[in-house]
Amino acid sequence: MEIEVKIKVDDFKALKDKILAQGALLVKDRYFEDNTLYDLPSGKLYKNKQALRLRTINKKTFLTYKGEPRKSRKFKIREEYESEVKNRKHIKKILKSLRFSPSYKYEKYRTVYRYKNLEICLDETSVGNFIELEGQRSDIVRFAQAIGFSKKYFIKTDYIQLLKKENRKD
Repeated sequence: MEIEVKIKVDDFKALKDKILAQGALLVKDRYFEDNTLYDLPSGKLYKNKQALRLRTINKKTFLTYKGEPRKSRKFKIREEYESEVKNRKHIKKILKSLRFSPSYKYEKYRTVYRYKNLEICLDETSVGNFIELEGQRSDIVRFAQAIGFSKKYFIKTDYIQLLKKENRKD
């Protein structure tokens, strides 16, 4: 079960200092992600608020399924299953054979930290910079408060929705 929130941030440098001051450790330095969502011709996954994503990081590819979000006012909570794919070309052929086709593509840069059981990601996207906190609700709230953010700053919207909303403005 994935439990996470995003918080929009302006100053990554100051934020990194706060994260490290709490005792978090750098797990993965800044890297590039290429993300493609897949759906059926009917748009069934999108309509049901589910996602099937193919993510490439350097030469590694991961296929991820995300289930429909559970009800929560402040947190994004959903089932998530992910597996590394050995052959990107083959998985794309398998998806196409099953009638899945690319429905949305986005890119971002990510830096990953860990604090106890909490994963902390700093994401650079075309719609701004965000910190993403993933773990147990209480751990998320405590860590966010420790670095200067209350629940009022929590965003449970995913990047696709944020990107689509920004594109509608343009």
